[in-house]
Amino acid sequence: MKFKESETLELKKSTSELKEAIISISAILNKHGKGILYFGIKNDGDIIGQTIGEKTLREISRTIAENIEPKIYPTIEKLKIDGKTCIKINFAGENAPYFAFGRAYIRTADENRQLSARELERLFIKKNKDALRWDNEICHQAKLSNINTKKLKAFLKIAGLRYDTLHSSLTKLKLLSGSKLLNTAVVLFAKRPQDFFANAKLRCAVFAGTNTAIIIDRKEFEGDLLYLIEKAQEYILENIHLGMRVEGLRRIDLPEIDKEAFREAIINAFCHRDYREYDSVNIAIFKDRIEIRSPGLLYGDLTIEKITTEMVSERRNELIAELFHRIHLIEKWGRGISLILSKEPDTVFKEVGKHFIVVFKRKYLEEKTTQKTTQKTTQKITELIKINPHISRQELAKSTGLTEDGIKYHLTNLKKNGTIKRIGPDKGGYWEIIKKIK
Repeated sequence: MKFKESETLELKKSTSELKEAIISISAILNKHGKGILYFGIKNDGDIIGQTIGEKTLREISRTIAENIEPKIYPTIEKLKIDGKTCIKINFAGENAPYFAFGRAYIRTADENRQLSARELERLFIKKNKDALRWDNEICHQAKLSNINTKKLKAFLKIAGLRYDTLHSSLTKLKLLSGSKLLNTAVVLFAKRPQDFFANAKLRCAVFAGTNTAIIIDRKEFEGDLLYLIEKAQEYILENIHLGMRVEGLRRIDLPEIDKEAFREAIINAFCHRDYREYDSVNIAIFKDRIEIRSPGLLYGDLTIEKITTEMVSERRNELIAELFHRIHLIEKWGRGISLILSKEPDTVFKEVGKHFIVVFKRKYLEEKTTQKTTQKTTQKITELIKINPHISRQELAKSTGLTEDGIKYHLTNLKKNGTIKRIGPDKGGYWEIIKKIK
């Protein structure tokens, strides 16, 4: 009989390698949940046998029990292989991660590698994912009176369900635990979800260049998830270029980034984000790209490579995903990434810090950012100047939500095009409006 090491089989020449054997057992458990280990067989498969005393099997059992956590209860037996005495250990466990001598390992081919902090976190999440699901937790502060029935009825109509009573309708959607509202009910249907969750918001900004140095427009939105999804889409459409084509007698507007692609990325951001993180979903529009940033890294065992090459999905928020599916926002087959790539093949997916980021390259690069963005912001600045010609840069920044560099950017453009001029010095002077913005 010939043996060969694998991801579930470990060979040790003798119990002198007991410590290494225990590490292998924990590594195999963390990867596959079960495996076999032999003493008396070299790692090249050569059967050499093992001297076994009265206490050998008991010593192996004791050492495993003392040094692997959580505890496992393997089957340890003495047997003859090709006439030589060996020890066979069958082991299994469903409580990963397992630790050997206080450290966690993972099996890769026939080797054991110490788990990274990220991998260890994923194993803990996998083990406790049902208990840790934010969307399925009770929102103890919320009451049925906080639910907006108009929102709920609109949702049910799209989902093809009938509204009868508030309690019954929420029960149909599995949004109640007894009489208590779940978090999902609140972020989707509450009158003011932000009263319960400060991160029920969307942050959007347009930057003058390819970095965040100069903000030329910034907005924040609060509300339920469906409202925020629409606002995110509207903000992008308002701040990117539109091309056109003619079909018959109709003009068809063509955004420089496919609408279906960025809408899918927005939906995914709100569906799969980590709601335990305080941060919001963020839309960042740069001169050369758009970034959709979602709090929370890829869930479970997913990697960038897996989501871009295989049609798989692991959902952090199963209940939110199920409700999005009911109204046809997402599919159960995990086709979101392939849809994005089919529409925008140059899309980049990355993880930075605690954020998952989708990056769309812009097609129509110009020196100036979109006219609409600039026009709206400069109009607000001129209105503030009209009210108070002595207003300072710092006061303009505070009133508009922009940085002082952003204000400087707009003031420079307004002076160049003859809309305003500065009378007197920087300190003690004032602004004068020469012409109105059309």
